[in-house]
Amino acid sequence: MEFQRFGLEEDDDEDDAATQYMIEQSLMESNKQKETHRESTTRGGRSSGPDYTDSRTIFTAIRQGNEKLLKDLCVKQKDKFLQTDSRGWIPLHEAASQSNQTVLELTFKASGRDSLESRTLRGQTPLFLAVEQGLIENASFLLKHGSQPDSQDHDQDSPLFVAIRSDRADLVKMLLLLGSKVNQEGCHGRCPIHEAARLGKSALVNLLLEAGARPDPRSHYGLTPLALAAQAGHLEVVQTLLRRGADVLSQAQDEATILYEASAAGDPAVISLLLEYGADANVAKRTGHMPIHRVAHRGHLEALKLLIPVTSVGEVNDSGMSPLHSAAAGGHTHCIKVLLDAGYDPNYMLHPWVRRSYDDERKSALFFAVSNNDVPCAKLLLEAGAMANQDPVKCLQVALRLGNYELINLLLRFGANVNYYCRINTTHFPSALQYALKDEVVLRMLCNYGYDVERCFDCPYGNGSHIPEDYEGWTNSVIKDTMFCEVITVSWLKHLSGHVVRILLDYVDHVTFCSKLKATVMEQPQWPDICRLQENARCLQHLCRLRIRRCLGRLRLRSPVFMSFLPLPGRLKDYILYREYDLCGRQSSTPG
Repeated sequence: MEFQRFGLEEDDDEDDAATQYMIEQSLMESNKQKETHRESTTRGGRSSGPDYTDSRTIFTAIRQGNEKLLKDLCVKQKDKFLQTDSRGWIPLHEAASQSNQTVLELTFKASGRDSLESRTLRGQTPLFLAVEQGLIENASFLLKHGSQPDSQDHDQDSPLFVAIRSDRADLVKMLLLLGSKVNQEGCHGRCPIHEAARLGKSALVNLLLEAGARPDPRSHYGLTPLALAAQAGHLEVVQTLLRRGADVLSQAQDEATILYEASAAGDPAVISLLLEYGADANVAKRTGHMPIHRVAHRGHLEALKLLIPVTSVGEVNDSGMSPLHSAAAGGHTHCIKVLLDAGYDPNYMLHPWVRRSYDDERKSALFFAVSNNDVPCAKLLLEAGAMANQDPVKCLQVALRLGNYELINLLLRFGANVNYYCRINTTHFPSALQYALKDEVVLRMLCNYGYDVERCFDCPYGNGSHIPEDYEGWTNSVIKDTMFCEVITVSWLKHLSGHVVRILLDYVDHVTFCSKLKATVMEQPQWPDICRLQENARCLQHLCRLRIRRCLGRLRLRSPVFMSFLPLPGRLKDYILYREYDLCGRQSSTPG
């Protein structure tokens, strides 16, 4: 029984193997039939030659100049000549941009007349591409077979504009002869003569004028060809247009004159010519800027010299700004000097409606120079009498932020108020000290020029607690009149307290420390030296210096002219002026 069971199982295995074999053979036969069908289909599809399933072969034949293949394609694949590629080009676009005219003729014949106005994704016709490539024969062929000469692309450019930009007088002439409109408007309402004038193409300007172009068309912004030529400093074009009657007094939409546009390039020959034809230097644009402002801001010295005599100072004052502001903003010392020599006031302040456009509400030309960290311009203005304390944000405060020792010293020497108070973050002590806590050079400079050091030690709490009885730990009001002891004892500044206090003591007699300041300074390494000064009477020499400085006053002390006439020995003057602590002067006099 056992043997028979094994025999039956063996028969079953043989039957399963036979079945599996039959299934595999059936699948193989089926796959073979599918492959045979696919191969026969493929052979049938390309039995007439190479793969013509799309237009790529046509484009390749055109690019390679393969006339024989192209002729064959024109017959067998004519319907593919209107198919586009990824650029939106049909074969005629490709042919128009190639230099083989036979290829162009074959392609046009296969494509038909309707293809002449077919457009790419950028809106360009075959004629546009031919002109863009500078192919005059192709352009002529397309025009003679009916292509529209003034078809514009998506940027409103026409073939005539393209030919002008390429400086191709032959193409321009041909387009005009074959129907291009000489006064056709393009982007922003500009005509072909606008483009030629802007680029300074004198020969093309003459060609367009001879073809009937208007000499003074206005764009949508009110700009004329004369304005664009003057703006770029194209003297020959300006001469041509003026002789043809262009209006020298025309103004753009923003009321900018031709002379104002010419001030951008600042070509003295162009400006002189415009003035000769009657241009008015006293007409401001809507923002108040006049030609003299623009040449000063751009540093066109020769143009500035031409405009100064013909510009009314009264009109400049009415504009709300001085050309000195413009020259200082541009950093042009040579222009500042010429304007000062011509009598322009270094203390003319911007009108309120102009100041409103600046967050800091600046007023003076000096502020522009200081903001630019421009020492030469600031020096010129100060020497001419510019006042250093006229702006809401003080010039000295800006210089302190910049950290420019030379500029800070210059401003202090010419009367910048070392004891100014900032409009925000008001403190009980003059604000300048906040920028000098980490810089001994600046700190000494401020003190030498009369900084009110005694205010730093003026504290109403004295030896008492600095926390009011009703203090709740917070307030919703603006904190004002912050004491020096409250500033210098914060955690991120307290390590500086000993050094700063020790320097300040060189500029005062005996002072009293409040409890808060004393507790902080006692922890600093300078405390023993500070104790020595505080516990002993100051020397008579030091006290005399303080007394003399108080008698002279801050303004006389900083005046080099006054000090030079003071009948005192030089060493005594140096002592009074704290020359031994003039770290800035010592640095500048050190070689290298």
